[in-house]
Amino acid sequence: MYKRIIFISIVIIFYLIICKFIYYKSLNYKVISTNQKLLINNVIQKNIETPIGKLIIKKINIDNNLYKTNSRLNNVDKNITILDNSIEPDNKSSIMFIAAHSGNSDISYFKDLDKLNINDEIILFYKNKYYHYIINKIWEENKNGYIHVAKEDNKQLVLTTCSPTHKNKQLIINSTLKRVY
Repeated sequence: MYKRIIFISIVIIFYLIICKFIYYKSLNYKVISTNQKLLINNVIQKNIETPIGKLIIKKINIDNNLYKTNSRLNNVDKNITILDNSIEPDNKSSIMFIAAHSGNSDISYFKDLDKLNINDEIILFYKNKYYHYIINKIWEENKNGYIHVAKEDNKQLVLTTCSPTHKNKQLIINSTLKRVY
Protein backbone atom coordinates (compact mmCIF):
# COMPACT_ATOMS: atom_id res chain seq x y z
CA MET A 1 0.00 0.00 0.00
CA TYR A 2 2.82 2.44 0.87
CA LYS A 3 4.56 1.60 -2.40
CA ARG A 4 1.42 2.54 -4.28
CA ILE A 5 1.09 5.87 -2.41
CA ILE A 6 4.76 6.65 -3.00
CA PHE A 7 4.42 5.74 -6.69
CA ILE A 8 1.31 7.95 -7.12
CA SER A 9 3.04 10.79 -5.23
CA ILE A 10 6.10 10.54 -7.52
CA VAL A 11 3.86 10.53 -10.62
CA ILE A 12 1.95 13.60 -9.35
CA ILE A 13 5.18 15.43 -8.48
CA PHE A 14 6.65 14.57 -11.88
CA TYR A 15 3.41 15.69 -13.55
CA LEU A 16 3.48 19.03 -11.64
CA ILE A 17 7.14 19.61 -12.57
CA ILE A 18 6.35 19.02 -16.24
CA CYS A 19 3.31 21.33 -16.06
CA LYS A 20 5.38 24.03 -14.37
CA PHE A 21 8.11 23.68 -17.01
CA ILE A 22 5.57 23.92 -19.84
CA TYR A 23 3.85 26.89 -18.19
CA TYR A 24 7.08 28.87 -17.70
CA LYS A 25 8.27 27.96 -21.16
CA SER A 26 5.04 29.40 -22.61
CA LEU A 27 5.44 32.55 -20.47
CA ASN A 28 8.97 33.06 -21.76
CA TYR A 29 7.75 32.59 -25.28
CA LYS A 30 5.04 35.21 -24.77
CA VAL A 31 7.50 37.65 -23.20
CA ILE A 32 9.94 37.17 -26.05
CA SER A 33 7.12 37.49 -28.54
CA THR A 34 5.81 40.64 -26.86
CA ASN A 35 9.31 42.12 -26.67
CA GLN A 36 9.85 41.37 -30.33
CA LYS A 37 6.56 43.07 -31.18
CA LEU A 38 7.53 46.08 -29.07
CA LEU A 39 10.92 46.22 -30.76
CA ILE A 40 9.35 46.02 -34.21
CA ASN A 41 6.76 48.66 -33.28
CA ASN A 42 9.51 50.93 -31.92
CA VAL A 43 11.51 50.57 -35.14
CA ILE A 44 8.42 51.32 -37.22
CA GLN A 45 7.45 54.26 -34.99
CA LYS A 46 11.00 55.60 -35.02
CA ASN A 47 11.02 55.38 -38.81
CA ILE A 48 7.71 57.24 -38.94
CA GLU A 49 8.95 59.83 -36.44
CA THR A 50 12.20 60.47 -38.30
CA PRO A 51 12.00 63.79 -40.16
CA ILE A 52 11.63 63.42 -43.92
CA GLY A 53 12.55 66.98 -44.65
CA LYS A 54 12.67 70.54 -43.51
CA LEU A 55 10.87 73.77 -44.35
CA ILE A 56 13.17 76.78 -44.41
CA ILE A 57 11.95 80.36 -44.82
CA LYS A 58 14.82 82.63 -43.84
CA LYS A 59 12.82 85.86 -44.09
CA ILE A 60 10.53 84.84 -41.19
CA ASN A 61 12.97 82.58 -39.28
CA ILE A 62 11.37 79.23 -40.06
CA ASP A 63 13.62 76.18 -40.02
CA ASN A 64 11.41 73.26 -38.98
CA ASN A 65 11.35 69.53 -39.55
CA LEU A 66 8.65 67.85 -41.60
CA TYR A 67 7.32 64.36 -40.91
CA LYS A 68 5.52 61.67 -42.91
CA THR A 69 1.79 62.20 -43.21
CA ASN A 70 1.12 59.11 -41.05
CA SER A 71 3.38 60.34 -38.23
CA ARG A 72 1.84 61.54 -34.97
CA LEU A 73 4.23 64.51 -35.26
CA ASN A 74 2.66 65.57 -38.58
CA ASN A 75 -0.06 67.44 -36.76
CA VAL A 76 -0.80 71.18 -36.67
CA ASP A 77 -1.10 70.97 -32.90
CA LYS A 78 2.55 69.87 -32.72
CA ASN A 79 4.41 71.01 -35.85
CA ILE A 80 4.31 72.32 -39.34
CA THR A 81 2.17 69.78 -41.19
CA ILE A 82 2.18 68.20 -44.62
CA LEU A 83 -1.44 67.85 -45.70
CA ASP A 84 -2.71 64.50 -47.00
CA ASN A 85 -3.31 65.57 -50.61
CA SER A 86 0.32 66.52 -51.11
CA ILE A 87 2.38 65.07 -53.93
CA GLU A 88 6.05 64.90 -52.90
CA PRO A 89 8.56 67.22 -54.58
CA ASP A 90 10.49 64.44 -56.32
CA ASN A 91 7.33 63.57 -58.28
CA LYS A 92 6.86 65.01 -61.76
CA SER A 93 3.52 66.68 -60.90
CA SER A 94 4.47 67.71 -57.37
CA ILE A 95 2.26 69.96 -55.29
CA MET A 96 3.01 70.13 -51.57
CA PHE A 97 0.41 71.55 -49.18
CA ILE A 98 1.87 72.62 -45.84
CA ALA A 99 -0.10 74.11 -42.93
CA ALA A 100 0.61 75.43 -39.46
CA HIS A 101 -1.05 77.58 -36.83
CA SER A 102 -0.73 81.33 -36.76
CA GLY A 103 -1.31 83.42 -33.68
CA ASN A 104 0.93 83.75 -30.65
CA SER A 105 1.20 80.31 -29.01
CA ASP A 106 4.25 78.03 -28.93
CA ILE A 107 2.87 76.08 -31.90
CA SER A 108 2.16 79.14 -34.07
CA TYR A 109 4.88 78.36 -36.58
CA PHE A 110 3.20 80.41 -39.33
CA LYS A 111 2.54 83.50 -37.16
CA ASP A 112 4.62 85.65 -39.54
CA LEU A 113 3.49 84.04 -42.80
CA ASP A 114 1.63 87.25 -43.68
CA LYS A 115 4.99 89.06 -43.84
CA LEU A 116 5.97 87.15 -46.98
CA ASN A 117 5.73 88.82 -50.40
CA ILE A 118 5.70 87.88 -54.04
CA ASN A 119 9.23 86.78 -55.14
CA ASP A 120 10.29 85.78 -51.62
CA GLU A 121 11.97 82.40 -51.43
CA ILE A 122 11.01 79.20 -49.63
CA ILE A 123 13.33 76.20 -49.36
CA LEU A 124 12.14 72.66 -48.91
CA PHE A 125 14.81 70.13 -47.96
CA TYR A 126 13.62 66.67 -48.97
CA LYS A 127 15.51 63.41 -49.66
CA ASN A 128 18.88 65.16 -49.48
CA LYS A 129 17.93 67.80 -52.04
CA TYR A 130 17.07 71.46 -51.63
CA TYR A 131 13.98 72.55 -53.56
CA HIS A 132 14.08 76.31 -54.04
CA TYR A 133 10.61 77.87 -54.53
CA ILE A 134 9.62 81.45 -55.36
CA ILE A 135 6.31 82.90 -54.16
CA ASN A 136 4.12 83.89 -57.09
CA LYS A 137 0.67 84.42 -55.53
CA ILE A 138 -0.77 85.34 -52.11
CA TRP A 139 -4.49 85.44 -51.30
CA GLU A 140 -7.15 84.75 -48.71
CA GLU A 141 -10.25 82.63 -49.05
CA ASN A 142 -13.03 81.38 -46.81
CA LYS A 143 -12.02 78.76 -44.27
CA ASN A 144 -14.06 75.70 -45.19
CA GLY A 145 -11.59 72.82 -45.02
CA TYR A 146 -10.45 73.18 -48.62
CA ILE A 147 -7.74 75.11 -50.41
CA HIS A 148 -8.51 76.18 -53.96
CA VAL A 149 -5.26 76.22 -55.92
CA ALA A 150 -4.91 76.09 -59.67
CA LYS A 151 -2.42 73.41 -60.70
CA GLU A 152 0.42 74.94 -62.68
CA ASP A 153 2.90 73.36 -65.09
CA ASN A 154 5.69 73.81 -62.53
CA LYS A 155 6.07 71.98 -59.26
CA GLN A 156 4.32 73.89 -56.48
CA LEU A 157 4.57 74.46 -52.75
CA VAL A 158 1.46 75.87 -51.06
CA LEU A 159 1.52 77.22 -47.51
CA THR A 160 -1.63 77.93 -45.53
CA THR A 161 -2.67 79.23 -42.13
CA CYS A 162 -5.52 81.20 -40.58
CA SER A 163 -5.74 84.79 -41.72
CA PRO A 164 -4.23 87.18 -39.19
CA THR A 165 -6.80 89.86 -40.12
CA HIS A 166 -10.04 88.04 -41.05
CA LYS A 167 -11.55 85.56 -38.60
CA ASN A 168 -13.20 83.15 -41.08
CA LYS A 169 -10.52 83.28 -43.76
CA GLN A 170 -7.31 81.43 -44.46
CA LEU A 171 -4.11 82.86 -45.89
CA ILE A 172 -2.72 80.93 -48.86
CA ILE A 173 0.72 81.36 -50.37
CA ASN A 174 1.50 79.65 -53.66
CA SER A 175 5.07 79.21 -54.87
CA THR A 176 6.65 77.46 -57.83
CA LEU A 177 9.88 75.58 -58.11
CA LYS A 178 12.81 77.62 -59.38
CA ARG A 179 15.63 75.08 -59.00
CA VAL A 180 16.81 71.96 -57.19
CA TYR A 181 20.29 71.57 -55.74
